[in-house]
Amino acid sequence: MNKPKTITLTPFLTVGSGKKAIDFYVNAWKATILTQHDRENNGIMAKISIAGADFWIGDQEPEFGNMCPDGTTNSSVRIILETKNADELFEQALLFGATTICPMTTEDSWRIGKLIDPFGHIWELGYELD
Repeated sequence: MNKPKTITLTPFLTVGSGKKAIDFYVNAWKATILTQHDRENNGIMAKISIAGADFWIGDQEPEFGNMCPDGTTNSSVRIILETKNADELFEQALLFGATTICPMTTEDSWRIGKLIDPFGHIWELGYELD
């Protein structure tokens, strides 16, 4: 019997300014840059990690249909950052330009809050209560 392959699912956030987005995540959530690639027209693409949760960020590429949220419509994707440091990271994000959608609260069996980052991506930060 063949051993099943390991599967990973890694988000790629398209933004209007890759350099500003990387700065936001590094400053607000102490993300680390795992790899970074310069692209044409001063564009950038980077794989970053927030305490082991990896994702990609890159400037939009209209020629390939990769566009960032425009701020006037809701994104069809929400990113859930599950961490016991949710309250601290939520406040840090606000200090660096994020906007509250729903403040940190305790509901059902979760401590959770929802915000939109300066680049139009919706994040839920929280953790399941013990």
